[in-house]
Amino acid sequence: MMDLHLKGQTVAVIGAARGIGRAIAEGFVAEGCQVHGFDFNVQAGPAEGMRGLHQGDVASLEQVRAFADTLAEVDHVIFCVGVGSGKFGFPFWNLEPSDWSRVLEVNLIGAVNVAHTFAPKLISRGKGSMLFLVSVAGQIGSQTDPPYSASKAGLINFTQCAAKDLGPYNVRVNALSPGMVKTELNQSIWAAGQARLPEAQRQSFDDWAAEKIRKVSHLGRWQMPEEYAAMACFLASDHAKNITGQTINIDGGQVMR
Repeated sequence: MMDLHLKGQTVAVIGAARGIGRAIAEGFVAEGCQVHGFDFNVQAGPAEGMRGLHQGDVASLEQVRAFADTLAEVDHVIFCVGVGSGKFGFPFWNLEPSDWSRVLEVNLIGAVNVAHTFAPKLISRGKGSMLFLVSVAGQIGSQTDPPYSASKAGLINFTQCAAKDLGPYNVRVNALSPGMVKTELNQSIWAAGQARLPEAQRQSFDDWAAEKIRKVSHLGRWQMPEEYAAMACFLASDHAKNITGQTINIDGGQVMR
């Protein structure tokens, strides 16, 4: 077993209540880290072993700063937030320009708020890392939900900018890109698409997902939240000390470079 030497380090997980974010929080807890969470919806409560789960909206710089102020120091910051428009966006004019605002505010500006807030803390320590969850949709121009796709593409680019700016301070910044993961977001995409079809053509979520996975994933299977937790912990460790500015796909081969 690889020792990641993360025990005792402080980790802020933004979007820690559900899905991939919760799995990542649990992964750092298992590594012996002090994990503090932030999420818009905290009804599920903190994962076992977490130091707390702070309620707030990443689109509000003030609320992100209020969370950061509860932490004396931080070693790693993980941004695991993503919302869609809630509509089926193919072609893009099926949406209104107003459908874009909230998606960009949360997925892109929310990440910028987190970066602006936590960068001084990491710089002052002269070490640490940031990790942004993006999406394969941000790399292929997904037509399913253009606002979501564009927001994640913007975040990939911002990851590279932040990595260049923070590199001289020994702070690394990377992006982790999911493919087909069984989360509430994928279920909302399915629901929006099915609502536009005649009843006779509609599929169950399981049938729709199985068909999509066959089309896009060369390994032909779901990706699991625990896989992203394992990679997030590795990227925070000194084993990844020369990895920065990278977008790492865990997607069953959906995007290959």
